[in-house]
Amino acid sequence: MPGTGLWRTKTIEQSIADTDEPDTKLRRNLGAWDLTVFGVAVVIGAGIFTLTARTAGDYAGPSVSLAFVFAAIACALAALCYAEFASTVPVAGSAYTFSYATFGEFMAWIIGWDLILELAVGAAAVSKGWSVYLETVLGYLFGKGTKTTFEIGSVTVDWGALLVVAILTTLLAVGTKLSSRVSMVITGVKVAVVLFVIILGLFYIKGANYSPYIPPGETGGAGQTGVDQSLFSLIAGGASSSFGVFGLLAGASLVFFAFIGFDIVATTAEETRNPQKAVPRGIIGSLVIVTVLYVAVSLVVVGMTSYKDLATKAGDGSHKTLATAFSANGVDWAANIISFGALAGLTTVVMVLMLGQVRIIFAMSRDGLMPRGLAKTGEHGTPKGATLIVGGLVALAAGFFPADKLEEMVNVGTLFAFVLVSAGVLILRRTRPDLPRAFKVPLVPLIPILAILACLWLMLNLTVLTWLRFVAWMVLGVVIYFGYSRRHSLLGKRQAAEPAEAPET
Repeated sequence: MPGTGLWRTKTIEQSIADTDEPDTKLRRNLGAWDLTVFGVAVVIGAGIFTLTARTAGDYAGPSVSLAFVFAAIACALAALCYAEFASTVPVAGSAYTFSYATFGEFMAWIIGWDLILELAVGAAAVSKGWSVYLETVLGYLFGKGTKTTFEIGSVTVDWGALLVVAILTTLLAVGTKLSSRVSMVITGVKVAVVLFVIILGLFYIKGANYSPYIPPGETGGAGQTGVDQSLFSLIAGGASSSFGVFGLLAGASLVFFAFIGFDIVATTAEETRNPQKAVPRGIIGSLVIVTVLYVAVSLVVVGMTSYKDLATKAGDGSHKTLATAFSANGVDWAANIISFGALAGLTTVVMVLMLGQVRIIFAMSRDGLMPRGLAKTGEHGTPKGATLIVGGLVALAAGFFPADKLEEMVNVGTLFAFVLVSAGVLILRRTRPDLPRAFKVPLVPLIPILAILACLWLMLNLTVLTWLRFVAWMVLGVVIYFGYSRRHSLLGKRQAAEPAEAPET
């Protein structure tokens, strides 16, 4: 039965009915293969090209491969829950829409606000990384000294980041199918580069580099005491999050960033032909592909180079990448190829993060929790207004502001979303057992409960500072909800206009 006030829920039937509104209707032109490509496109990017080496050098050592396995298990459990929800509620909005149907409007707003943090911050950060790789590639083509930034007074403008955001915003405004085709081509290129890394790297592996597999814990390094160490290590009395068991667990929470993206497949459910089957296949298929590639790459990289040589450089804070392992073995030409692959890889990451962000804002606007005008779709069947606003905000952040290391901020938001979706499966099974489910999570309630526990565990291994920032962002979201969204909620207006409506049974 739909609640009232903060806990009023939007029925599944109403969510599906809203997809047929002429002014906010999205085109259904995506298939299972398109969704798998989207998932692989966003997942294989910054994580595999940069995060693997950094995590090995600063946190986990050779056990970074095990850290990827831990993160993949948590993602797989959550992916099953996402697949059931997406096949039951094939509506744009992903975790936001799912939460509206189970936890109520206030929690739906909170998770939507949380996803804005995940996707917008992620897109801006990866755009900055794209610009760095573009500068490297231009250096190969035109000589050292080529820059993707310039100065206007005291402000540094990153024209490389502005360029990629502008191009991708245009593609997304023109149409999702075109975006999918572009993504498919670029994804093929970067998967080929990843396979190249694995195959060539096998010839340079030295068995001694795998020992010790879990290096002994240290008192300094990347995981400092206080707010910079993981919350779990602080509670458990650990000296730091560098190496040892605490380092392995912190590494798993960090490389979780490399898996972010499969959940974005669920945001395109409303634009998918036969979403009940295509969405679960896209979610699970993309996750399986990237997990195999990630574990293989991590094993190759730490086998080629001692984890000590992959540590963050003291003084300037520069991070090592996959290319570092090949350069250390004198294979510079391979390092150059990897740089080109990374450039392609980050392109699709930015595009799909922006796509997910647009669809979240579209769903929230259609419900009145954000201005309704942002949900209008144009001649191409895409929410052009929301697309342009997201593109402008990401361009502003990426083009004119320094890029901080935001992986953990993205992680905490995503993990929180995973917890709510997993819990939502349990609630919807109890409250709406009558709903047709093309895909069902096996072993309920065991799998959803394990998913919740795994995600909470990874959240505990994020830094204290990350938790403080996350809480501050959530407080801001609460203020906006009570200041604007609650009064403009379309569901709230419907309930106010029909006070005598009999409750559902």
